[in-house]
Amino acid sequence: MQVEPKLISALIERWRPETHTFHLPCGECTITLEDVQLQLGLPVDGYAVTGSTQSADWGAVCYELLGAIPDRIKGGRIEMGWLRDTFWEPDDDSTELELIRYARAYILQIIGGYLMPDLSRNLVHLRWLLKLVDFRAAGELSWGSTVLTTLYREMCGATVPNKAKIEGCLSLLQSRARYWLSFLRPRVNHPHTFPLITR
Repeated sequence: MQVEPKLISALIERWRPETHTFHLPCGECTITLEDVQLQLGLPVDGYAVTGSTQSADWGAVCYELLGAIPDRIKGGRIEMGWLRDTFWEPDDDSTELELIRYARAYILQIIGGYLMPDLSRNLVHLRWLLKLVDFRAAGELSWGSTVLTTLYREMCGATVPNKAKIEGCLSLLQSRARYWLSFLRPRVNHPHTFPLITR
């Protein structure tokens, strides 16, 4: 989904940090965990995504979990381009361990490029990689609440004068706005598609 900067800007102008709601002509509204689940298909039940952003050696973490060390690690962040180039596509004869590493890299790209991108839209923090050690445990985490918390924090920060950019899942914000404001709704051929953002 292509993000529309003017729509995002108009929504941020109507965001009230004290109530975490948008003040729109149709009334007050907000994005809820249910919206995250329906729009993105992310789990909202489960354990909170917590942990430190500090690591003694991010290079060692990358080597252990991805099997490769990026050339540059800045403040615990790596470049999305390195992930794309290094983990383009697994070979047909890849081992199970290699496939797991490719899956981790792919999920990390989704997190850093779509669900919780930073301002550069080109870096992803390795703290998310630490959550992908065990896929079964990662599946029990409430990723939806983490995405929503990140978006709320960023929208509150964006109400500060002279803030030019915003992080977070802006496609969630935009998709939700299309359903609040009927004149923004796209025509859909398959209205019962899930998650809703894919319509």
